[in-house]
Amino acid sequence: MVIIILQVAGGLVFAVATLVLGAYLRRHPSKEQAEKTSRISHGFYWLALALPSIVAVFYPGLTRLDEILDIPSLPWRPVTLALGAVVVLAGVYLMFAAIGSLRRLGEGTNAFVLTKKVVTSSVYARTRNPMSLGYYLLCLGLGLLAGSTYVMIATLFGIVPMHMFNLIYFEEYELALRLGPSYLAYKERVPLLFPKLGPLESPTADAQ
Repeated sequence: MVIIILQVAGGLVFAVATLVLGAYLRRHPSKEQAEKTSRISHGFYWLALALPSIVAVFYPGLTRLDEILDIPSLPWRPVTLALGAVVVLAGVYLMFAAIGSLRRLGEGTNAFVLTKKVVTSSVYARTRNPMSLGYYLLCLGLGLLAGSTYVMIATLFGIVPMHMFNLIYFEEYELALRLGPSYLAYKERVPLLFPKLGPLESPTADAQ
């Protein structure tokens, strides 16, 4: 039960931190402040949102969370196992493809070493947030593999909304400050989360 309380408290802390950092950046809109607050935001993500979930994988274990809360687990176990494996693989692919693109084309990574250029190719040609989409799929896939009702509910109604709030209220604003007009032009072409389907526009050079 302690780890569940920590997850809930961590999610609330992350949401409040997003609200405070976003409001602060709007009062002090500069590239330097965007860089500073972005690193702080990533710190809150790892400590408040991600860490309690990572701990729960090992203790008490995802398969025990429903038992602790005395709620029924997901039905149709063979189906959830097969679907969970597919969803986890899709999530892992998106996350690693995004990290590789940021390192190779953006001259940075996904957290504290901030990118210097807008990445518009690879998975970033279809969605502005492939790493976040991969993260959501990974969480959902692990819930399916574990057959955990709690993990599915916590992901759909906790992790995803709180992280999306961070993307929309804070990250989109700080990226525009850090990367300038090239990011705003990219934002107009590519959807926030759900991948663009169909043929892509002619590729352009990745630039700041």
